[in-house]
Amino acid sequence: MAGAAEGVVDTRSGAKVTTTNFESVRYEKSGQIAYVTINRPASLNALHAPASREMGQVFRDFRDDPALRVAILTGAGTRAFCAGYDLKAAAARADRSPAEDVPFGGITRGFECWKPIIAAVNGYALGGGLELVLACDIAVAADTAEFGLPEPRVGYVAVAGGVHRLMRQVPTKHAMGMLLTGRRISAAEALSFGLVNEVVAPAGLLAAAESWAALMLECAPLSVQATKQMALAGLPLPVEEAITRRYSMYEKARASPDFIEGPRAFAEKRRPRWVA
Repeated sequence: MAGAAEGVVDTRSGAKVTTTNFESVRYEKSGQIAYVTINRPASLNALHAPASREMGQVFRDFRDDPALRVAILTGAGTRAFCAGYDLKAAAARADRSPAEDVPFGGITRGFECWKPIIAAVNGYALGGGLELVLACDIAVAADTAEFGLPEPRVGYVAVAGGVHRLMRQVPTKHAMGMLLTGRRISAAEALSFGLVNEVVAPAGLLAAAESWAALMLECAPLSVQATKQMALAGLPLPVEEAITRRYSMYEKARASPDFIEGPRAFAEKRRPRWVA
């Protein structure tokens, strides 16, 4: 994988930490958690096509690395998680939509990954930044964060999943209120809409995201992945069809030793030892 990599050992956990620095992204592997940081703070972490390509490479590596189980996505600095598409880059190629190049942020379309991804929203999540949050499974926000899809205000449309995911993740009137006006909402409003799972002080943001990751790591890895696949793949289906459909990750989970280990550990009143 391209990028300058360096490795150290975390003195607290003893886990090996490997950091790869790309032009626009910092990618850290620490134990079973991947940390993906958009590293363009001077541009409020707005993304252009090269940055999205790097993020796509990083998230594919996360998906395919068997040692990694959860990813945490955040932005460098304190002002922005991601302020969306880099409009300066857009102005230089005004005859094309940003969605025609590469998937925004690497995960907003054409990316299938059944491992959970947590957004740690440290500031502005606007336009494509909110679309990244919507593409994640869990979102934790600093109480200073702001969310919005302002694309209509600059002649764009939220085509990197914003229009469609927002309608599926928050009540219709709230979604339409945001989509049709481009207005920003606070972290508190985002929590009340169900757009984020938790709001914390900025200093506690990463710890909050890691707490969610720790809860996931207590579970059987394949069970978590099967649950995500079933939840998302079954969402557009009638309930009866969703229940009876065959899911590849569930079949894999059922065939794993962990399918036996979980009930056995429960009966023996001990912590399970997952091997899959």
